[in-house]
Amino acid sequence: MRIAVASGKGGTGKTTVSTSLARILSRRHKVQYIDCDVEEPNGHLFLHPKLAPSVTAGIPVPEVDESKCTGCGRCSALCRFHAIACLGRNIVTFPKLCHGCGGCALVCPSGAIAEVYRPIGVVEEGEAQGINFVHGRLNVGEAMSPPLIREVAKRIDESAIVVLDAPPGTSCPVVAAVRHADKVLLVTEPTAFGLHDLILAVDTVEEMGLPYGVFINRADIGDDRVERYCIERNIPVWGRLPHDRRVAECYSRGIPAVDGVPETAACFESLASVLLGEEGAV
Repeated sequence: MRIAVASGKGGTGKTTVSTSLARILSRRHKVQYIDCDVEEPNGHLFLHPKLAPSVTAGIPVPEVDESKCTGCGRCSALCRFHAIACLGRNIVTFPKLCHGCGGCALVCPSGAIAEVYRPIGVVEEGEAQGINFVHGRLNVGEAMSPPLIREVAKRIDESAIVVLDAPPGTSCPVVAAVRHADKVLLVTEPTAFGLHDLILAVDTVEEMGLPYGVFINRADIGDDRVERYCIERNIPVWGRLPHDRRVAECYSRGIPAVDGVPETAACFESLASVLLGEEGAV
């Protein structure tokens, strides 16, 4: 089972939910927690893993031998991301725009294009109180995170229940993370902004054809517009966590909610049962 925890916007409590869910699941199952938010990973601040030495991750980018180049322009015409441009007999490459597909080297008739490895970040693995932990850290200044997210996803343990902590939003990094999931848990809050971005997230996962449900954080504040939207769209609400200042205090100290506020454990036990399809789930 691969469970992606996502949200249409930042600040809804996605990390609170994903780390507490991983903690609860690890009491009865083999669990792997993967932080796919490689631009700003913070799961390690709550799970406190003992990390092994980092592994450099990168992508292949084109390197042109101008002595072989005929200036045909096939490489430039192929590249959808404008990472290589043909200016007469001069070829200009833009490595930070390259997605590493290798297409330019394949279409070059003179064999003028080779691929060189360009580091974009690191992947780190470790153990956190029985939870297998993985995250990536994108190098400062890098424009694209999906290639590193794909490298992180290669560490998925097929024998474990995997909690994928996705980046916030609905852009390419989110798609790169949740595409590996069997179910998507959309974390939201009962506010106008929460509903607006939940609608965007719902549209995204429906376009991808993924099963999903909603978790409402701070469920007893704001208004009922999120609840009404879920009823109108027949979207299952898999859990609700009431507002509790103690949870926010735990977050500020890097303590998972289930560890700092034991009363929240029942909420996440119920959520785990729903996600795993166990009897007694509500």
